[in-house]
Amino acid sequence: MGIEAWYMDTSDEDQRQPHKLKPNQPVSLETLKNLGVIHWKLNADIYDDDPELQLIRKEQGYSYMDIITVEKNTLPNYEEMLKVFYQEHIHLDDEIRYILDGQAYFDVRDKEDRWIRIAMRKGDLITLPAGIYHRFTLDETLLVSTELH
Repeated sequence: MGIEAWYMDTSDEDQRQPHKLKPNQPVSLETLKNLGVIHWKLNADIYDDDPELQLIRKEQGYSYMDIITVEKNTLPNYEEMLKVFYQEHIHLDDEIRYILDGQAYFDVRDKEDRWIRIAMRKGDLITLPAGIYHRFTLDETLLVSTELH
C-alpha cells in the first residue's frame, strides 16, 4: 500500500488536522515522484535487521541514522520543537525519514507553491530532495521516527 497525499486547504487551524480540501484533491505517487519525493513501505518491526532497509541504505549511500521519539514525555521542549518542525524550510541535502511507530505529516510545496500533505504511518520511509520547501507535524498520535543520512 502506498502513502496517501493531498492538496491542503489554507486554514490556520490546528496543524495536526488533515486539512483536506473540500472536495478532497488527492495527489498521486507519480506527482510526488516528479517532485523528487520517493517512498518505500518497509517492516518497521524489524528495522534493526531489515535486509530491504539495508539494501536501500547501501544503494542510496545512507550511513548515518538517529532515532527521535516525538512525544510529550520524551522529547525535551516538546511544544517548542513542534513549532520548529512546522516552520517551512529547505535543506542542502536530501531529508530521509522512516516512521517506526505512530503517524505524522510531511508537507511539501509543489512547483506552483501549493502545499501537499503526505500522511506517514508506521513503516513509511520517505526521501525529500535537497532544496524542496517542506515542514513536518504530528497528527494526534505518538510518533517514533528515524532520520537517515
